[in-house]
Amino acid sequence: MYCALLTVAALSLLNADGVEGTNFHRYETPAITCTIGDNAALGVHRNRYNGIYSLTTPTLRESPFVPDYAGLNLEHYFDLRPGINEDGHTFFEPRNEPMTFRQVDAHTTELYQPVTPYWGVESTTRFTVTPEGHIDMTFSCTPHKDHWVGGFMGVFWASYINAPLDKSIYFLQADSTLEAPQWLQYCTQRHGLNSTVLGPDDEPFTEDGKSTTNLFASVSPLRFSVPFYYGRFRDHVLIFLYEAEDGARIRFSQSPSGGGKTPAGDDTNPAWDVQLIVPDPKVGQAYDMKARLIVKPWEGREDVLQHAREFYGK
Repeated sequence: MYCALLTVAALSLLNADGVEGTNFHRYETPAITCTIGDNAALGVHRNRYNGIYSLTTPTLRESPFVPDYAGLNLEHYFDLRPGINEDGHTFFEPRNEPMTFRQVDAHTTELYQPVTPYWGVESTTRFTVTPEGHIDMTFSCTPHKDHWVGGFMGVFWASYINAPLDKSIYFLQADSTLEAPQWLQYCTQRHGLNSTVLGPDDEPFTEDGKSTTNLFASVSPLRFSVPFYYGRFRDHVLIFLYEAEDGARIRFSQSPSGGGKTPAGDDTNPAWDVQLIVPDPKVGQAYDMKARLIVKPWEGREDVLQHAREFYGK
């Protein structure tokens, strides 16, 4: 009975709304309004979904992220061990283990997660809202266990998109460049089928088409040349730009149904995701990634390319 009472109490605390300045911060600037926080709940936003709870701008009054979930949600770690997703608590460990929220300054939120019990990863994520209305994310993780099956450490983020008419993401195909682009449209037929796109020098670590519901394990024949993509939301565009450091790699994932059903119940919300792959991770060494999210009115592909050039310094 005592254990049962503890469980009920813990669940009630877990499902209670977070506290401003303790679990989340709401930014209100002339360019953007957004709420960024840890794994706490907040109104319809469910617990266990850290990252960007919601986002609006003066020209976009509806958040592009599913209200129950989040954008740039640090979701799980992975490798090639069998039965990896049979225990949901372990598989989604970054969502389930405590995070420490800290407001660094007027523009920056930090989410720190100490060494997790199963995967043994310590991480720090910082989100900075820029004067231009961009959200810049820096992520650093340090493995504390030497147990990675397949010779790599995988980190996975999900962005759940709120009923876009077009579920696709768009990126530059292999052998094209920011100055000579060739665009690819990418929308998988079902969850877990051809769901991950690799970069030009990356090699898959599983057989293509392997039967699994894990997005990271089924590899698309498509390849990207520059690690960014965009997707359309209403008359706006979401541009996701990524850059790995320390010898790590970026991979994209997409699911047509990863964000659950739409409010009307007659369709599904897609997930536009990203992975950080760290080959041969070393215990005690930090591995970093940076990202930028831009939400703005759609002004065409040349505008997207210009934002990519600015991010990559080209």
